[in-house]
Amino acid sequence: MSDLRRPHESDPLLSSRQSQPDDIVCFSPNDPEDPRNWSSFRKWLMVAVIMPIDFSVSWGASGFSPAVTDFVDDMGVSREIATLGLSLYILGLAFGPMTLAPLSEYFGRRPIYVFSYAVFLALLLASTYIHGIVAFLILRIAQGYFSSVTISNFGGTIADLFYHHDTGPAMSLFLWAATGGSPTGFVLFSFIAQNRSWRDTLRIMFLICLVFWVLLSCTLFYLGETRHNIILMRRARDARKSVDSDDVSIPDEFKARGPKQLFGTALTRPFKFLSTEAIVQFSALYNGYLYGLSFLFNGAFHIIFGPNGYGFDTIGVGLSFLGICLGITSGLFTNLYQERYYQRQISQHPGQNVPEARVYLAHIASPILPISLFVFALTATPETHPIIAIIASAFWGWSFYTLILMTLTYTEDAYQTYSASALAGIGLVRNIAGAAFPVLGRRLFLQQGTRDSCVILASMAVVMVPIPWILTKYGRLLRQRSPWASEHSGEGD
Repeated sequence: MSDLRRPHESDPLLSSRQSQPDDIVCFSPNDPEDPRNWSSFRKWLMVAVIMPIDFSVSWGASGFSPAVTDFVDDMGVSREIATLGLSLYILGLAFGPMTLAPLSEYFGRRPIYVFSYAVFLALLLASTYIHGIVAFLILRIAQGYFSSVTISNFGGTIADLFYHHDTGPAMSLFLWAATGGSPTGFVLFSFIAQNRSWRDTLRIMFLICLVFWVLLSCTLFYLGETRHNIILMRRARDARKSVDSDDVSIPDEFKARGPKQLFGTALTRPFKFLSTEAIVQFSALYNGYLYGLSFLFNGAFHIIFGPNGYGFDTIGVGLSFLGICLGITSGLFTNLYQERYYQRQISQHPGQNVPEARVYLAHIASPILPISLFVFALTATPETHPIIAIIASAFWGWSFYTLILMTLTYTEDAYQTYSASALAGIGLVRNIAGAAFPVLGRRLFLQQGTRDSCVILASMAVVMVPIPWILTKYGRLLRQRSPWASEHSGEGD
C-alpha cells in the first residue's frame, strides 16, 4: 500500500518518504548518463561555459556605474536617482532565484539557463531605447530578475556534476566569478564608457553577453541536461513505452512535486531558515555586509578617486578596482590550501560530515577584513599616494572572497538536502543589502567623508570577526540542535 501522508513543510525539497512501485528507474553505479560519471572534460566544459554568464550577471549591475554621469545628463535626474539603476537591478537578483530555481524541477536546468538569460538580453537591449526614468528603472529590476539564472542554478549544476565532497574546486570558481563580477565589470566598462554614451555602453554590454549566451546555448545543446530527476523521468518515460506498461517510475526523491508544494516550500522555507537557524543568520550577515560593500564601492570609488578626489577620469576610477580584482583572484589560489585541509579532515573522519573544516582560512580573513578597511580609511586621501589604498583594497578583496566561500560551503555541507532553502535565504539578504548599500553608502560618504565612512564600515566588520570561531567551536552543536542540519550532522557522502 502507498503511504498517502500529506507533504509537510519539514520534508526535503524532493520528498523521499513514499513507497516505491515495483519497477524503478535509477542510475547504476557507473551509469554513463549520470552527470557525476561524465568525463572530467565534459564536467569542466559545463562549468567553463557558465562562468562567463556568472560574471555578466554582476556586470549588468556594475557595468552601468561608469556610465552614470552621462546617464544623469541625458535623463535629467540626480545622481541619487541614477544610483537606483544599480540598486533595482540588484534587487531583481534577490527575488529571481526563489522562483526560477524551482522551475528547473519541471523543465530541467538547460531551458532555464537558455530562456531566462535570453529574456535578460532582450530587456537589456530594450532599456537602451528608453527615454523615461520610470520605464528604465522597471526594466532594470526585470533585468536583474531574469539574469539571476546562474545564482539560482549554477550551484545546483555543480551538485549535479560532482559528488558532495568533490564540489570544492568548482564552487571556488563559481564564487570567484560571482564575487569578481562587480569589480571586473567596473574596470572593463570604464574603458567602454570613457568616450561613449550610457546607451552605447549598455549596447556593447548586450553584444558581449549575447556572445556568452550563444556559447552557452550551443554547449548545453551538446552536453545535455544535468538535473538528475529530468534525466530519470525521460528514461522512465521511454521504458514505459518500450514495455507498454505504466508501472515504471523513478525514486520518490526525484519526482516533481505539485506547483503548490513546490513554490510554497521555495517561497516560505528560506524565511523560516532566516528566522530560526543561527548558521544561516551568521552566513546571511556576512553575505549581506560583504556584497553590500562590493556594490557600495561602485559609487564610493567615484567619490574617492574621481574628479573631486584624486582627480582620475572614468578609466582611472575603473583601474582603481584592480586591487579588489587581484585580492579576489588570490583567494582562488589560497583556497587550494583550504581545499587540501578540508580533504585531509574528511579522510581523517571517514563517513563523517565535517563542515567546520571549511572555516580554516576564515580565521585569518575575518580580522584582515576590518584591518584592510581601517588602513583604507587612513590612506584614501589625495595627500597619500593612491597605490596604498588600492593595496589595502586588495586585502579586502581576498577577505571578501574567502569569507563568502566559507559561508556558502559551510551552509551547503551543514544542510545538504535542505541547503537550497538555506542558501536561498542567504541570497535574499545578500542582494537586498546589495541593493540598499549603494543608495545609503553614497549619502554616508557625502555627509561623513571618506575617512569617517570607512571607519564606520570597518567597525561593522569588527563585530563579525568572531563568527568563524563560533562556527568552529559551536558549529556541531548548532547543527545538532537544528531540525534540518541534524539529519546530516554525522554523515558524509
